[in-house]
Amino acid sequence: MSGQNDSPYYFVPHPSRHPISASIGILIMLGSLASWINGESWGPIGVAAGLLWMLFTLWHWFGDAIAESEGGMYGKRVDKSYRWSMSWFIFSEVMFFGAFFGALFYARQIALHQLGSLDYKLIWPDFAAVWPNNGPAALVSHFRAMTPWPVPTINTALLLSSGATLTVSHHALRDDHRNKAIAWLAATVLLGLCFLCLQIFEYVHAYNELNLTLASGIYGSTFFLLTGFHGFHVFLGGTMLTVVMVRLIRGHFTAEHHFAFEGAAWYWHFVDVVWLGLYVVVYWL
Repeated sequence: MSGQNDSPYYFVPHPSRHPISASIGILIMLGSLASWINGESWGPIGVAAGLLWMLFTLWHWFGDAIAESEGGMYGKRVDKSYRWSMSWFIFSEVMFFGAFFGALFYARQIALHQLGSLDYKLIWPDFAAVWPNNGPAALVSHFRAMTPWPVPTINTALLLSSGATLTVSHHALRDDHRNKAIAWLAATVLLGLCFLCLQIFEYVHAYNELNLTLASGIYGSTFFLLTGFHGFHVFLGGTMLTVVMVRLIRGHFTAEHHFAFEGAAWYWHFVDVVWLGLYVVVYWL
């Protein structure tokens, strides 16, 4: 928010079409993604259509919120609501990734060792409880595991650098150095874009040269789910920061009131922390 009124009342917006529109876009995108994974030829088209629908919805939803903020409709109570809402949203994302990390932990530390115990030797005498694994029945075609070098390590450096540039941008805005804040925020968005490009390169390499796919047993499924969802969150965070950068260029924020910037920064730092966990657990251990 670039400005805040001191009204004791809480601003209540008019009923909005955006939540149901966003739900439809997500349904199309995820349903098409499931069909794509199962070999349907129209899957990629559906994913693209759902993504475009979501971006169209977010464009208008962000626009309405920005217009309300710039119109002076948000007071301190709304500001507090935004802060609590963003905090709980990030907490829900922590639980989301926690479930996937938990699935990986269960597969590696519990299920794998159970299958390699004496109880199962009569069923799968040649099974070795080592990670990565293609399953006790060896039904999964041979693949090679991902290594931390060079792309994952470079991406780690990119995300850590982006967290630093974002922090510099935030401090510049708080000191009312707008041009400096814009420059460092642009650097943050560029680093995030580089991360996504390298992750696409990594996926192409995994599919074509390592024969590593979603069908490559528990290793392939957990790898692509964890890194894929993280990449999607990097895309969302980059979209947020891009919107904030455009607003910053247009002069929407002041040194005192700029929660849109802070909220996007919280989310980006969360994405950074998740990647550090992925880098250690998925690529090194």
